[in-house]
Amino acid sequence: MKAFYGKIVKRIFDLLFSGLALLCLSPLLLILSLLVHAKLGSPAIFRQERPGKKGKIFTIYKFRTMTDAHDAEGNLLSDEVRLTAFGKMLRKTSLDELPELYNIFKGDMSFVGPRPLLVQYLSRYSKEQARRHEVKPGLTGWAQVNGRNAISWTQKFKYDVWYVDHISMALDIKIFFQTIVGVVKREGISADGAATMPEFMGDES
Repeated sequence: MKAFYGKIVKRIFDLLFSGLALLCLSPLLLILSLLVHAKLGSPAIFRQERPGKKGKIFTIYKFRTMTDAHDAEGNLLSDEVRLTAFGKMLRKTSLDELPELYNIFKGDMSFVGPRPLLVQYLSRYSKEQARRHEVKPGLTGWAQVNGRNAISWTQKFKYDVWYVDHISMALDIKIFFQTIVGVVKREGISADGAATMPEFMGDES
């Protein structure tokens, strides 16, 4: 039953609800695109390669939340400096994540699953941590509703692997609604001393 849900039912739900969401939210997506372009520059959509299920690389889509500001020597300024008040608002409300609905519709992602992280992390995972790639990455996940960026990498990966072992429709529904509560409360958006989360260097197990 677990395998049937994970491979068949979950994909049907993802395809149906992401398509519906893209249709219904298209006016909002257009407005946000124009605002991001005006306030943060072009392109409004941030694209980056991320590893998906089984480590397969795909392009993730988000609204950009930072400027391209450089110092006098042409070096890109720190995230803290480039992250404007408007960008912080997009992150706090998770509006920057809305373009990922297209990733879900395409099949790169799911509504619920471990968040897709950076490609360079693939070689830094322990064997246990790498199990987070046994399922599709998600728009939200078990780690997100249990601390998001306010918890350590160690705990985050433990939550991700726990989700892989306990995936079910009931759990996905629980995570989905807990995510809504978390967005409203704006909890766990960033780690202490960082704009989001410090880089994972592979020394945590």
